[in-house]
Amino acid sequence: MSPSSRRIRLAALPAALFALALTPPQSADEPLLGFTAASSRAQRALEERFDAALDIDNIRSWLEFLTRHPTNVGSPGAKANAEWMVKQFRSWGFEARLEEFHVLFPTPVERALEMVAPERYVARLEEPALPEDRTSSLRDHLPPYNAYSADGDVEGELVYVNYGIPADYGELERRGISVEGKIVIARYGGSWRGIKPKVAAERGAIACILYSDPRDDGYYQGDVYPEGPYRNEWGVQRGSVADMPQFPGDPLTPGVGATADAERLSRDEAPTLMKIPVLPISYGDALPLLRAMEGPVAPPAWRGALPITYHLGPGPARVRLKLRFDWKLVPAYDVIAVMRGSEAPEEWVVRGNHIDGWVFGAADPLSGMVPLLEEARVVGMLAREGMRPKRTIVYAGWDAEEPGLLGSTEWAEHHAAELREKA
Repeated sequence: MSPSSRRIRLAALPAALFALALTPPQSADEPLLGFTAASSRAQRALEERFDAALDIDNIRSWLEFLTRHPTNVGSPGAKANAEWMVKQFRSWGFEARLEEFHVLFPTPVERALEMVAPERYVARLEEPALPEDRTSSLRDHLPPYNAYSADGDVEGELVYVNYGIPADYGELERRGISVEGKIVIARYGGSWRGIKPKVAAERGAIACILYSDPRDDGYYQGDVYPEGPYRNEWGVQRGSVADMPQFPGDPLTPGVGATADAERLSRDEAPTLMKIPVLPISYGDALPLLRAMEGPVAPPAWRGALPITYHLGPGPARVRLKLRFDWKLVPAYDVIAVMRGSEAPEEWVVRGNHIDGWVFGAADPLSGMVPLLEEARVVGMLAREGMRPKRTIVYAGWDAEEPGLLGSTEWAEHHAAELREKA
């Protein structure tokens, strides 16, 4: 396309959008796109019947029930939730089952972070209980950590790298600052978290500390939890740092489903495992570290909202980071529920949501899964009344999404040929 024709098309876009905005809403008497007048009336009646049958009380009670215990992959609560969902789907008329995969999921054995110079500070690395939140006092959940970080016991000077994306290292290089042999501290934001330690390792850093700055997620944005939705002083963002741009899913079984008998890479061979230790911390723990740093003042765009002057380093803040994980295979339980289509059973419509969380998973993912369950319940009710879907519907509850899309990836890899043909 020539520049002039591109300008003409772009100039026409606002006019087209304005015309669209003036288009009156479709009348209930007009046929739906792709429907005849008669089938449109039947479709609208069916949708009204569906909407009227939805019960918000189910959504509320199921969400409370499914968040009664931690839901991380490999936990007893995750399996109990999956088994409960299978029973519900079966009671609604679906062919439902669990599909089990065996995935690599490291959990922390040891986490320690200490500033050793110019003063001593031992990081708390915990989220304290809040009187307003009864679940915050429970201690059977995973602590704050980054899945697929490397083990390590390292010590070095700190360098502040802003968001830790490639452009930030270009800025440091222009200022003559190297992270070779150093420990970097980066704030969450600007990119997916797994990019940050990967870029740091490529530039010679020996470890990476991640924290949520209150400018991005904290009091600068609004009231913090429990008064508001933003992260409080000791809140920590958990998450995976696997190199997912290479491939998602189980790090040891690229391209094939992680069944019990699947051929697996060794950990040393797995390309998506992080090469340096990585630890997420709160801005309460980050403040003493950043306050002790010197060197050039950070550029304006790099400055967060903590009550300090942000310096780049290196040093004199020097920290020791020690991490050790239990590297084990754990079972991931995908919930698969199928209602065969009445006319085209070999054509599948797949509806999915993940079911695992880092802790209880109320917002992510179960606030999405419980409406999907209610949808399935009503689909089952309508099928019993003779309104069975023409195509096969497959409802899926994916386990092990949080570590890196494991449950959905392994299922898709294991059923790749069938999905290519039917989904």
